Order: sequence, then C-alpha cells, then structure tokens
Amino acid sequence: MRIFLPFLLAAAAAVNAQTQGQVQVLGTLLHAGLGDYHQQQQQKPLVESGVGLGVPGAGEVVDTHTPPDDDGAHSAAPCAACEATLFQLKLAARRGDGFFVALATRACKRLKIADDDVCEGSVALEGPIIAHSLRGLNIGSKTSRLICVSLFGSCSFPEVENYNVSFPSPKPKRKRPRSSGLSPLRVVHYSDIHIDPWYTEGADANCTKFICCRHYADGPAPGDAVQPARPNGEHTCDSPLSLEQSMYDAIHRLVPDAAFSVFTGDIVDHAVWNTTVTQNTLDVTNAYDRMAAAGMLVYGTAGNHEASPANSYPPLGVSSSVQWLYDVLSASWTRWVGARAADTAREFGAYAAKYPGGNLRVISLNMNLYYVHNYWLYEEPMQKDPSGQMAWLVGELDKAEKAGERVYIIGHMPPGARDAFHDASNYFDQIVNRYEATIAALFFGHTHLDEFEISYSNYSQRTAENAIAVSYIGPSMTPTSGHPAFQVYDVDPVTFGVLDVTTYIANTSDPAFQSAEGPVWTKYYSAREEYGALVDPPLAPLETSNDQVEERVRELDPAFWHEVTELFEQDAIAFEAFMTRKQRGWESEVCDNTDCKSAEICKLRAGRAQNNCVPPGSIRLVNRLAEDGVTTTNSGEHECVSSVLADTLSALAGDPETRAWLEMIIDGNTITVNK
Repeated sequence: MRIFLPFLLAAAAAVNAQTQGQVQVLGTLLHAGLGDYHQQQQQKPLVESGVGLGVPGAGEVVDTHTPPDDDGAHSAAPCAACEATLFQLKLAARRGDGFFVALATRACKRLKIADDDVCEGSVALEGPIIAHSLRGLNIGSKTSRLICVSLFGSCSFPEVENYNVSFPSPKPKRKRPRSSGLSPLRVVHYSDIHIDPWYTEGADANCTKFICCRHYADGPAPGDAVQPARPNGEHTCDSPLSLEQSMYDAIHRLVPDAAFSVFTGDIVDHAVWNTTVTQNTLDVTNAYDRMAAAGMLVYGTAGNHEASPANSYPPLGVSSSVQWLYDVLSASWTRWVGARAADTAREFGAYAAKYPGGNLRVISLNMNLYYVHNYWLYEEPMQKDPSGQMAWLVGELDKAEKAGERVYIIGHMPPGARDAFHDASNYFDQIVNRYEATIAALFFGHTHLDEFEISYSNYSQRTAENAIAVSYIGPSMTPTSGHPAFQVYDVDPVTFGVLDVTTYIANTSDPAFQSAEGPVWTKYYSAREEYGALVDPPLAPLETSNDQVEERVRELDPAFWHEVTELFEQDAIAFEAFMTRKQRGWESEVCDNTDCKSAEICKLRAGRAQNNCVPPGSIRLVNRLAEDGVTTTNSGEHECVSSVLADTLSALAGDPETRAWLEMIIDGNTITVNK
C-alpha cells in the first residue's frame, strides 16, 4: 500500500510496538476507505514525514484507537472512508487556517456546491472554526465519529455515554395538575422569521443562491428578472419587512388579548456567506425593537442564525467570539425579563424570568450548545455540560418546584431533533423527567414545520401512560418552507397547561398576499377541533358550558398527543392531514409508504434525539436553479442548517475521485484557490 508509506516507516522507527500497532490500524482504516479507487489509480504518497509540514513526524504519535461500531459491517466502510478523509483534513488544518480555507474553498467550487462567491464567503467564515476542531482531533475517537455524522453525513451516532445528572432534591410523587376550568389565557408563538433587510422588489426570485429576491452582482438587475420578486415575499426568499409587520398587525387583530408571546429564534436571513457581526447586530437589535414597538411582551431565545458565523456558539472557556451577541440579546431582552435575567443571558445566552401575570417561570435555553452544526463543540473530550447550562437549568427548575411555580421552557432547536447531540439530549431528557410535574410545556422552532415531540419516562415502552412532556415546535414565518404562520395557545391561567393550539397563516397563493394592504392572515386549523374530535373519548370544545362534563377542560397533555400518534397509525386520512399541515398546505410532503410513516411517527415520539428514527446527515437548504431552469428546493426535513462547508465535506468524503484530488493537493503542500 503506497498511501502514507513514508509516514509509516518514520513512525515505525520512532515508536514502540504498541504505537506501531496503532499506526497499522490507521493504514488499514485508510485502505478500507480508499481501496477501491486505489486499485485503479496510482497515487503519490499523501504526505512525507517531517516536523513543520503539519503532519506527524518521528516522535509524534497519532491516536488511532477505533471504538467498536455498533452498526457492524453496514457502517464500517463509510466510517472508514470518513475517518480517512478526516485525517487528510486534519493535516490541512495543521498547516494553518489559510491553507485549510483555501483548500475547502477550492473543493467547494470544484464540487459545485454553490456559486463561487457563496463558496468563498461561507468557507472563510466557517473554515477557521472547523480547522480549530480538526487540529485537536484524535482520529477514531468519539468526537471524530460525531464529526463524520454531522459534517459528512456518514456513520451512525455513537452510543450515548452513561451519565447521571445530579439533582439537589428527590423527585416528588405528585404529577401534572388538572386544569382549573377557568377561562384560558392566550399565548402567541412565532418562530424563524428570517428577515432579509436586502429584500428587493423586482429582483430575481429564481436564482442560484440560498435565498433570492436580492440584487446580486452576478444576477439580473431589478426589473430585468424573468421571475421578479413581488412585494410581500416568495417561497425562494426570506422575509421582507412588510411580511413581518403584517404578522404583528394580524396578531393585534386576531389575538388582541394575548398575555404574552414566545419567539423561538432565528432573526437573521439565510445568506450565511456574507454575515458580519455589525450587520447581525443591527438585524437582531432592530427586530426586537420592532416587536417592542408592536406592543408585545416577548420571551425570546437565541437562534443558530443570530451568530456570525452562523451556528457558532463556543462554550464558556473555549472562545469569547460570541460575547458580542450575548451582549446584544441581553440588551434587547432586558425590557421584558429584567436586569437579573439579562445578566444570565449576557453570560451564556439563557435566562429565567417570572411572568408578571401569573405563577409561571419562563426559562429560555441556548439550545445551540447542543447543536451538531456548532463546530466549536467538537473538543477532545467533548463537554458534558457546555457553559454549565444544564446545571443552571436544574437550579432554576428546583427553585420553581419549591415555589410551586409552573414552568415553560423555550429554545430554538428541539432536543429530539435529528441535529441534536444524542448525549446532550439524553442528559436534558433526564432533567425533563425529573421535573415533569413542574414543566407545563416546552416550545421550540428551527425545523420550520408545524409539529411536536413527546418525551417519555420509558422510551422502550412509548405509551400514553409513559408520556410525560410535550415540545411544541412552531412553524416558520419565513415562506421558504411553507405559508408564513404563527400559533396561538389557549392555556389554563392556573396550571398553564395547553388547552388548544390554533395555527394562523398568510396563504401565499391568495391574490391578496401581494396587495398593497399586505398579506391576509386567517385561521388554518385548531388542534383541539381537528385531533381532539378523533381521540376516544373525544375532547369537548373549550366553549362547553360550566354545567357540562369535566372532560370539557382536558389539557392537550402528553398522553393526548401520544393518542394522536396512535390515531396516525390507524387512520391514513388523519395522518395525511397532519403531513399537509406541517407545511401549512404548501407542497405537502408525500409519505405514503410504511417506512416513511413509521419514521415520521417515531420522530413525533422522540423527545430524546437518540430515539429519532430520521437518520443523521447533512441537509442542504439551497434554492438551486436546475439545468431546466426550474428552482429546486429541499424536501423532507427543513432544519436551518445552511452550512456550505458541511455540504462540501460531505460531498468530498463520498466521492473517490475528489478524495484522490484532495490527497494530491495536500501532498503538493501548495494550493492555488482559483484553479
């Protein structure tokens, strides 16, 4: 085997027999990943041994311990190929950020992942963070396996490391309180507004970039586009200010008595290749100022797109590069949550605040600390509790329990999402189980879809009896994944349990959507009306008079939502309606076979990410102009990933010809970006 032969010889002369065995494992790993290609092609050695080249030389030992593969032979080959590529990328990263960025930029262009300017801008922003993680990476470790999952879309998640979260007090025997029967409060939930300050009416709405409706230098001038952007939004574009304002106007009209609003993050648009701290500061500050001007009491949370670069939230002690954002969020939230909560937000992007109108504590979490596309998290070893947020959460929940308060937990990424770290999700789930009687509900966004997740006390027996919490995942306002939407919850004023969820939309196919008066927002459906009528026994409407049966005020509790998933298993029409509602009736996802339906229902029963049946892997949210001139959009999952570098590395690892090209580039020790 010619690959790494000089390296193997140098290492063998300098290390003991055990280390020689480790090096042989690496050689086997690389051969397994690239063997088929190298049987046909003669390649130069990837590296020459030597200090100063950013590769292991004499006396430098590479940790190549490979943990057991829980999927056996099925995932051994892609994991081997991935870790072979990881080793090459680590060599590139050790030559410096400039070399790594140039290499990844050239790969992005070669693979046609995106337009050249998108490749250049995105990799320049993300590249140094990934290079930082790669330099400290031990090939074959759990961390490297996780990188293969999130960046390359290969391998399966490694087993969750056993860890018992510590609690200051034992779990009480009490369960969720019953609804009071009093007239409900109304709470608004909106998410993923993704405001594009550069949205330009008349610009090209059918472009080759992540988002359109901007005047790009390499596109037609506004007014010359074949498909010009209309004033109030397009499905290929993020939100103009007019769409956002129309939503606030609709909330005032439709929910004039709203107690407060929950905003689950993502203000900044999807143009991840040209974000700056200055522009994101303006975008975030201005958005919260508009919410305040609308007269709303808002409990907000940090979305992955608020950061620049997107997704980058280093834990405390790793980097202070996100402090600017914590300062901005703290300043914006102070008017609603108070100085003490704002101080916590300034520390790590989370806070706890008491709702002034009732016995409710709102806890906002920085879920980006558990997000697989936050590349700051890939350390050796990875932290179990980044920034100490889970320990802080336990303290807040314990105080709420002792005070007899109910709690809403809000965040951006749902803990059961396919792009949540399994370990972190498991530890978070332990906390939810411990404080199930205190937590009234959880609210998230990020997927852009109208859906939910159920948490259980026993995931091996996911039943109505074992369901202990519900996460409500709000649909997006940005029209990239469906008609713009927000939701209104009817909640018990004493227990703060959710009694109903009503979704309102602005239908983009309505001619009035693009009118000068702005989009028209109307009721789309009520969960209590549509699903409550189908369970056994059916739920009575909230308007039932006081002399009717007590069932009139049954909460949409965790058991109810599990019953809804059982309904989906048995009733094809009900399941199809749910799939349609996920995207608010726009380009409904086809899920008409057993495997798809089972995976979808499994996902709804996955308040813990390790139980999510949707496989891991990168997702591209690129609106690409296809060769036939028709814009193509991502289907299925709609998470706000938008990582050009992750897309590049995923494509690179999966293509033998490009991997061989990568070897030659690194071996040559020089790179010309434009070639």
